[in-house]
Amino acid sequence: MPREMSGVTLIERSIHKRFRKELWTPFLHALKRYELLKEGDRVAVCISGGKDSMLLAVLMRLLQRYSDFPFELVFLVMDPGYSRENRARIEENAARLCLPLDIFETDIFTVADGTDRNPCYLCARMRRGNLYARARELGCNKIALGHHLNDVIETTVMAMLYGSQLQGMLPRLPSDHFPGMELIRPLYCILERDIVAWARYNGLSFLQCACKMTERGKKDEDASKRRAVKQMIEGLRRTEPDIERRIFAAVHTVNIQTFPGFKENGQEHSFLEGYEEMARRKWGPGGDGPAAE
Repeated sequence: MPREMSGVTLIERSIHKRFRKELWTPFLHALKRYELLKEGDRVAVCISGGKDSMLLAVLMRLLQRYSDFPFELVFLVMDPGYSRENRARIEENAARLCLPLDIFETDIFTVADGTDRNPCYLCARMRRGNLYARARELGCNKIALGHHLNDVIETTVMAMLYGSQLQGMLPRLPSDHFPGMELIRPLYCILERDIVAWARYNGLSFLQCACKMTERGKKDEDASKRRAVKQMIEGLRRTEPDIERRIFAAVHTVNIQTFPGFKENGQEHSFLEGYEEMARRKWGPGGDGPAAE
């Protein structure tokens, strides 16, 4: 190799040097805090062609190079029906980053486009199922997705504002339909703006949106709601620079005892179920019970 460093080496070097605090450190923190990887894992790193999944692939490869324990990686791309231009963009970026892709094709866009009842939800479910199935065929026990910190907090705020519920996004999740398979989110602690900064610093240009339904003018209500929440949080950040980290910390410190109701394993519960016991603990054995109305 010539003395002058190759493009991919410079890109990897920028993660360790220029963006160590923003990318590498929170990446390692998430892996350790949530116990995302174990020795002997075979992980399918799922690449959609966007900035998040491409960074995830580079980070996972760097980790494999320096890890104290062995694990295997497969860089998995599912083509749900990309246009020729979008497919080419993914392949070109993968070549630039020296990522050996395993590409398989599906007809997900065609199927989802044929329904008027929440096609985006159907598309997402089919994508996830196909990724699990292909990963299992390749001998993987985990799939890694590129959801970052902003995805986590935006999902929580969206659920509260539009879904009338407090619901989060876990950093790891066992599959419902593929026993032994697990989903992990190694970018869980990384801010989206730091991913954007890394891409710009290295002159990288990734897919923004490859959805054919969006290209054809079909409205994606979830995407519209996410944009609204993203703008709201960005507005708050102008006066409260730490607002993203505060929301992120909040989803880790939920105090169930302060809520009048909650769900567990799909079952609804009321604070009244444990109210008498709570009162006895506070008042002691000789205390009076709650006064009758």
